[in-house]
Amino acid sequence: MRRFRWFTSFSLSVFVVLVVLAGCASLSGDAPSNVEHRLVVLHTNDHHGHPLAFFDYPSPGQGGLPARATLVNTIRSEAPNVLVLDAGDLNTGRPESNFFKARPDIEGYNFIRYDALALGNHEFDVDMTEMQAQIAAANFPWLCANATINGDYLPGVKPYTIKSYPGYKVAVIGLVTARTALTGNPAHIKGITFEDEVAVAARLVPQLKKQADIVIALVHMGIYDDAETGSKRLAAAVPGLALIVDGHTHTHLDEPVMVTNQESGMRVPIVQAKQWGLYLGRADLTFKKGAVTALDWTAIPVNVKKRKTVDGQKVHYFVDKEIPQDSALLALLKPYQDQVEERLSEVIGTAAAPFINDKTREQETALGNIVADSQLWYMRKMGFDIDFAFQNGGGIRATLGAGEIQKKTVYEVLPFDNSICVVALKGSDVITLFDQTPATIGHGAMPQVSDGVRFTIDSAAGAVENLRIGNQPVDPERIYKIALNSYLAAGGDGYKVFKKRTEFYDSSLMQRDAFIDYVVHKGGRITPKLYGRITIK
Repeated sequence: MRRFRWFTSFSLSVFVVLVVLAGCASLSGDAPSNVEHRLVVLHTNDHHGHPLAFFDYPSPGQGGLPARATLVNTIRSEAPNVLVLDAGDLNTGRPESNFFKARPDIEGYNFIRYDALALGNHEFDVDMTEMQAQIAAANFPWLCANATINGDYLPGVKPYTIKSYPGYKVAVIGLVTARTALTGNPAHIKGITFEDEVAVAARLVPQLKKQADIVIALVHMGIYDDAETGSKRLAAAVPGLALIVDGHTHTHLDEPVMVTNQESGMRVPIVQAKQWGLYLGRADLTFKKGAVTALDWTAIPVNVKKRKTVDGQKVHYFVDKEIPQDSALLALLKPYQDQVEERLSEVIGTAAAPFINDKTREQETALGNIVADSQLWYMRKMGFDIDFAFQNGGGIRATLGAGEIQKKTVYEVLPFDNSICVVALKGSDVITLFDQTPATIGHGAMPQVSDGVRFTIDSAAGAVENLRIGNQPVDPERIYKIALNSYLAAGGDGYKVFKKRTEFYDSSLMQRDAFIDYVVHKGGRITPKLYGRITIK
């Protein structure tokens, strides 16, 4: 575990001035006029429904809210001023969360006493009625300043919150990626306007600086290589931010990303703590007159483990010290797990080797292949003349480990409540569909395709070559039938081309249930395979 320490160029001089002032104060009896304040910011992001310790390849027993609670409480006992934040995507993950619409996660966040949650794009995996129920159950504010309905903030959602500490105040503004207009569930975001994050922050931050000593942006925007995208763009364009706590890209940092603001010239730190509560970010801020003078940041592993072989045996070990689970929170959450175990413990088959999920947003994977193939198989079994299946990589959320496959595991791999649909597209629109794929590499929209599809992505040219379906070039005039999930069928992940469909059918069967049936159909034993369906050059 590495720590990052950053001091501004004037930190030393500030220290000297403070020493001198303190000396003068001792002679005159007056308090120093300039005081440096300290604040500890603890943060998580992309929790994605992981309330209890879980298996994350290759080791069990990682993360979990009970261990997180112990860690947060330990830090609170050591530091007087602590702010606990989450940068969004509380929803959608493991079955013990999905089955209960994130209620165990919210109960855990209440127990830990989170101070605020920024809306992530996956908060819109539930409809507005359920979102209101989640907000009502939370003892902490849900923040989002750039999502509105008819000019008003979303019901129950606040644009910002202001926290008071001895001698100072901290404002926290919430922002969600404006791309939620493309990636959010179309049925759930209807009528919602997602304004440009920078434009909204530019309006609000000057107001907040008048009400608080420092302003922290709690955002679900993402850290990208492109400086004009995500939270880097926010840091560069909007002056007055002391810290940006980010989510969305599940980025594991060794140190903050430092961006120079174009107007003030100040360096703005951006932090993010990977995903699923595997890490707790800790930022120790020192600030004076609204400016950060020092930052000490680290990402603390929450019972993260690795595996090694010792004397021929596989041994799991903690990358840092083991964190005990809070027994009271564990007792509160365990009944949710027990109910899931009872319902999903059935073994449906075995995997000869693990189906790894690490690259599903970047290239063809064996896991993406079998998910797409299961949809193709199921809809053909129903009697549809399907040409191919199309799956977004971001809809596949976990690795399928080797050995026995429980139903519960499939719910982790395919956590979204998406049914399998059929759309019919003209060949010219199918060409348009695949022409989008070069821009999807590294994003949730990256396609995984079924048997019968072959194409090459020329990354340098940003073009698709040699597209073949059923071993034939695509005929622009022919009608093709495609199996896909309901999220994509509604135009999700930016695939608006699916709205040009000439036919549509919703099977109402959840795609994970089709996957379970497919594993059984394969005799209960599956083996990861790559077929060269997608070539990237």
